[in-house]
Order: sequence, then structure tokens, then C-alpha cells
Amino acid sequence: MTEPHWLSATEIGQAYADRTLSPVELVAALLARIEKLDPKLNAFIRLDAEGAMRAARQAEAEIAAGQGRGPLHGVPVGIKDIIDVAGLPTTAHSKILLGNIAKADAAVVQKLRSAGAIVMGKLSTHEFAIGGPSFDLPFPPARNPWNRAYHPGGSSSGSGSGVAAGLFPLALGTDTGGSVRNPASACGIVGLKPTYGLVSRRGVFPLSYTLDHVGPLTRTVADCALLLDAMAGHDPADPASVAGSAPYAGRLLDRGVRGLRIGFVRHFHEHDLQASTEVAAALEDVARVLAAEGAQVETATLPSLTEFAGINRVILCGEAWSIHAPWLRERPGDYGQLARRRLLPGAFMTAGDYVGAQRRRSEVIAAVEDCLRAYDVLLCASSMDPASRLDDPDQTAHTYPRQARTPFNVTGHPALATMSGLSSDGLPLSVQFVGRYFDEATVLRVAAAYERATGWHTQKPPAG
Repeated sequence: MTEPHWLSATEIGQAYADRTLSPVELVAALLARIEKLDPKLNAFIRLDAEGAMRAARQAEAEIAAGQGRGPLHGVPVGIKDIIDVAGLPTTAHSKILLGNIAKADAAVVQKLRSAGAIVMGKLSTHEFAIGGPSFDLPFPPARNPWNRAYHPGGSSSGSGSGVAAGLFPLALGTDTGGSVRNPASACGIVGLKPTYGLVSRRGVFPLSYTLDHVGPLTRTVADCALLLDAMAGHDPADPASVAGSAPYAGRLLDRGVRGLRIGFVRHFHEHDLQASTEVAAALEDVARVLAAEGAQVETATLPSLTEFAGINRVILCGEAWSIHAPWLRERPGDYGQLARRRLLPGAFMTAGDYVGAQRRRSEVIAAVEDCLRAYDVLLCASSMDPASRLDDPDQTAHTYPRQARTPFNVTGHPALATMSGLSSDGLPLSVQFVGRYFDEATVLRVAAAYERATGWHTQKPPAG
């Protein structure tokens, strides 16, 4: 059998059914791997080994008694540390919230526990999901398992690092300007930002009410569908939550792409921001693979990345300032330098700036909607470069904004990032697929077809 730490959630469920693995055996194996690797990766802020083993024993007893709760029963998951887990600290990787013990589970954690998933603990993030990677915080930054000298993406950095390194098969992250898809891109895994409103944000520390999403990070597209299904659903306590039940996200995974129309947004990486040669070549290869699989791939046009980025920045900074202003006035020194620098511009933005950004946001949403009437899915860059070195702040500052993820936080469309190759330095390259509102199934369908055709998901980092 495949080593337990590399099993997908789907494979774990099958192994439980075959009685070749138990939840207690799996969690014990993962805890041993975490003990070995995490001191080098810093994926965890707080490992809850006792709680995980207690949940594993309960899951094992329930499965043995024929009381299975579904495909995630007994499957471990890591939780980004801006998402509440009852009884554990939610620190947001910041001195500001040290000792902040969550009184209740976030809505998404409640859903995962109801599905029988095993919470392993809280994972590293950039400070308040905006300030990082940083070395002036209470906890060290997470590292990339493909090369520990490199940055794993952010802000869901521990989620990306831990899934890629085989510390757990599933993780939750959040995405305000690309923070699920960035670590997925940097660490060579699958990260999905769902449609805005599909997944509740209750119990998640906010960065921007207009732009925040909660999303899954996994090693396979099928696992991404399973985790999304467990997370999705209406929550009346989240004002942005959409009523109605979501259809099964994985229902089209085996359909292939024959007959689908795919719009390739080349100008994002060819003109708006010129991607590295390796990233650009990998994107062309994605288009070639999908065409060979039977899709019709054509060039598509959207508003420029510069325009999307400007809208995102004004809305994010204005809303983040409204959240952080009291602490920034009273305790500015308790923030890390990067978070403080990125939050302070919101103090100087006017109501006119904010209203103007929201007005223009409506127009770019209409432009993306118009494009998606012609195409089933859009194909575009995620990151324009492989990951930068963690100890090179200038290079990180240069590469971090060179991405095409922000547009779909502005518009709220579902967007998935996945691995598209390896650079000459052995670091993951990535691609992004974008779909119509609440049509995650078609986005996942395209990603699954690409995954089968290329097998990039079978590549593993050298760590451990």
C-alpha cells in the first residue's frame, strides 16, 4: 500500500472500507511524520495531537459499528489559524491575538466535524492573512517542502506546506487576493477559491468582507471536490452566504473536456505582467493538453490585471482598516512590520475612493460574466514566477504581486490553481481555471481531465 501519509482522502476512505488501515493507525503515522518534518517546515502553529487521537478513536469505533458519516469520516484536516476551532487559540499568527481561545468552531469546522473529519490543529498564516512571510512574529513562517529555503505562498502558507509535505491530506485556507491559490501554486497542490457566498465565513477572522472566501487545499482534484462538498451550504449567520443547497461538486470529474469551450486569457501573462519563460511555456502546454483531450481552446480577453488589482487594493485596504484601526492606533508595535505597512494605507482612503472601486467592480464583473457566456471555463496564469527565496524580502516583494488570482476575488467567480510542471530549480509551476458562478463542477471537471492527462499530482517534494 502507498505510505499512509501520501494517501488521498478518497484512498483513505477505501482503505478504511477494506480494513487495511484504521483512523488510529493513520493519525499515529501522521503525528510521527509531523514530529519529524514540521520543525523544518513550521506548518503548524498549534498541533492538537491529543484531540486528533481522541477523534481518531471515535471515528474508528463508529466505522467499525457501521456508523460511517461519509467519505471524510476519519480523514485528517489542518485548519488555517484565522479559522476558529473550539478550545484552541486563534492567533492569526499575531502578537495581537495571543491567548485568544475560540469559544466555538467556525461554521466550516462544524461542518467538517459533522462529516467525521479529524482536526489536526492550527496552521501557519501570514499575520492576519496579509503580513508575510515575516520573521518578526511570535511564530516562524512556514517553508516550502520542495525546497525549505523557499516561500510556500500565502497567506494560507501552513495549509499549502503541510498538504504538499504529507502532514495531512486536506486543509482549509482563506482567499482574499489569492491566498488559497498562491500556496497551491507554490507547493504544487490543488487550491480552490469557491464562488463568493458558497462557503460560510462565520468564525473566520475577516480581512475584507467583500473579498474574503474560505477554500480547500488538497493533493488531488477529487479530494478538492469532497472537501468542498463538506464545506458548502447556506449559513444565515453569514450575511454573504447564499441560500440553497449546492449540487455535488464532483459529479462531472470523469466526463473529460471533449466539447467544452475554454477561453485562454493570454494577455494576463503576455502583456499585463510578463510571466517567466518557464511559466509561459507551461501555460501553453496546458492549452495543448486540453486541446488534445478534445476541448476547443481559444484566446479570450478580460479587463487588465492592473485594473483588477487597483479595485482589489482599494476595497481590501478600506475594509481592513475598518477592522484593524483600533489596534493600529493603540498597539501599532504589536504588529509585524509587513502587516502594519500593508494595513496603514487604508487610513488614507476616502469614501469616494471606496465607492468608486465598488462601482468599477460592478463593471468588471459584467465583463467577466460576458466572457463566460462564450466559454465554459477560462484558463490563465496563477503565479507569474515560481516561489521566491524566503530569506530574500526584495525578491518576494517583487514576485508576490505578479499574479492573476486577484481578479476573481474582485468578481467572486470560482477559481482553481493546480500544478502545471516543475521549474529548472525543481519548484512547482501552476495554472488557474475559472468558471461561472456556482459551477465549481465544471472547473473541477477541467482540472481533473488535466490532472489525468499529465500526472503532475503524483510528483512529491523531496522533504522527508
